[in-house]
Amino acid sequence: MATGVIQFKTEEEIELMRAAGQLLARAHGEVAALVREGATTRQLDRRAEEFIRDNGATPSFKGYNNFPYSLCLSPNSVVVHGFATDEPLKGGDILSVDCGVFLNGYHADSAYTYPIGEVSPEVRQLLKETEASLYKGIEQAISGNRVGDISFAIQNHVAPKGYGVVRELVGHGVGAKLHEKPEVPNYGKRGSGPLLQTGMTLAIEPMVTLGKKDVVQEKDGWTIRTRDKKPAAHFEHTVVVRKDKAEILTSFSYIEKALQ
Repeated sequence: MATGVIQFKTEEEIELMRAAGQLLARAHGEVAALVREGATTRQLDRRAEEFIRDNGATPSFKGYNNFPYSLCLSPNSVVVHGFATDEPLKGGDILSVDCGVFLNGYHADSAYTYPIGEVSPEVRQLLKETEASLYKGIEQAISGNRVGDISFAIQNHVAPKGYGVVRELVGHGVGAKLHEKPEVPNYGKRGSGPLLQTGMTLAIEPMVTLGKKDVVQEKDGWTIRTRDKKPAAHFEHTVVVRKDKAEILTSFSYIEKALQ
């Protein structure tokens, strides 16, 4: 997936990524305003693409390795890379919305998992703990740490609570390419993996299951779902490694505003 060497970004490049991240945050807000029972994921996909293009950017995912949509829309037991459909969302569903924006030569990437209507307490808790694990990982994205410190922090937050941590899919570097080095697993050992240094830009994205960690790929060649058909949650931010505290370039603030 990620090729080549780790790309360190200048402050000018980070500024361009910050602009992409802000537009992405706004695109997520546009989608969030439409997420409800009865909406279709095709409607969400259409709105995201329209908004991104109207603002002079390109959806990162559309056409990437021939992926056909602007959003990865992954309901319930689908972990990631789900396709838009005309099937209405139902109360009790959850939906991961993963979006990327390419603006001024740089990508930003983020994901959020929504409860649709009333979901069960255990599923709501899964969403809460998966989002919390994202921030635990981000706390470790500081210069002098290693990738494994991010990985361990995520795993150490969710695994003791009985959740599964998906192994086959990982976070990644992000920048001029959507997927750059290094890979950022959501499980691992403290002090292992590549050294984190200022100017590295990472997409950190825990993918956590209510059941076992095992996943299968559907016949479409993209959709990844849990083998045991139990729900999975997915949250993601694009961040810059800094000396004392990682800087988050994407935001959930527009999503949160839309959900109020």
